[in-house]
Amino acid sequence: MDISIGKLRGLQQLADADGMMTMCAIDHRGALKRALNEESPDSVSYQDMVDFKLDLCQAVAPFASAILLDPEYGAAQAVAAGLLPGSKGFLVSMEKSGYSGDRSARVTELLPDWSLKKARKMGASAVKLLIYFRPDLKDVASKQLDLVAMLADQCLEEDIALLVEPVSYPLEGTGASAKEFAEIKPGLVIETARQITALPVDVLKAEFPADIEHERDEGKLLAWCRELDEASRLPWVLLSAGVGFESFRKQVEIACQAGASGFLAGRALWQEGVGIRSRGERMSFFRNTAATRLQALAGIAGRYGKPWYSKMGAEARPEHGRRDGVFAPVAEGWYRGY
Repeated sequence: MDISIGKLRGLQQLADADGMMTMCAIDHRGALKRALNEESPDSVSYQDMVDFKLDLCQAVAPFASAILLDPEYGAAQAVAAGLLPGSKGFLVSMEKSGYSGDRSARVTELLPDWSLKKARKMGASAVKLLIYFRPDLKDVASKQLDLVAMLADQCLEEDIALLVEPVSYPLEGTGASAKEFAEIKPGLVIETARQITALPVDVLKAEFPADIEHERDEGKLLAWCRELDEASRLPWVLLSAGVGFESFRKQVEIACQAGASGFLAGRALWQEGVGIRSRGERMSFFRNTAATRLQALAGIAGRYGKPWYSKMGAEARPEHGRRDGVFAPVAEGWYRGY
């Protein structure tokens, strides 16, 4: 598989020495405001959001291969505060928080006044786009795929890597229960992977293809993850989707055994911290619990996962303690047409 030099460099920056992407998501906005103040999310101040993100970034960044931050409250702020080490990969989100349309036909919008050029200019290794996606809702799915395709074309122009995070959701008003949604979720997630990775994106940030509260048979779970791996034409990592840490730990183990190249974990690492009102105590939780969880997940990924570049046909060449993938040699004079 051909890959441009800028995208290649960005993906290298997102991975650890073993080719695993062990990343932490700190780009939550609307959901984080609601968690910090359920009764009055709008009363959560700009500085409240910034302080939460900076404290979390400081605690977990040393143990992550990369950090995902948002332009509004975290990305520039963490860089300026010196809390995002230069040796770590740097992801920036592109979407506006939330969605337009009704809850059963969710449409993603890009963040106004933000762009790929700005992300590239500030030094991002890659960008991330979250889309709500149901492949069985043909009209809405088509609009969402058009958005991904448009952003993917811009990423090709800017030569910056793109991670896409499709998230499924139940349809309201249909009378479907949580159990009924759980029964169709594997098919939704697997078909979504097939459609998204047919576009010129670089990494799939995938849901676990099952609800483990409704299905506990590890044989079935592993089989679904292997189907997901076969459906994805690209390297894929697992998102945490707000599940508890112990559930996510099991999901990461199964997904990596099936071919995942790591994870991009958010609330599974740190969600209990939103209820801690003392900033000092919250920081202690981030350092002693969230960071420890991240290290444990990284160990699982390193034990079972597949290096990101192997999905792209590159070979490993152990050298100087790293196992970066070796891609095709660069032709003489490549820079002239770059």
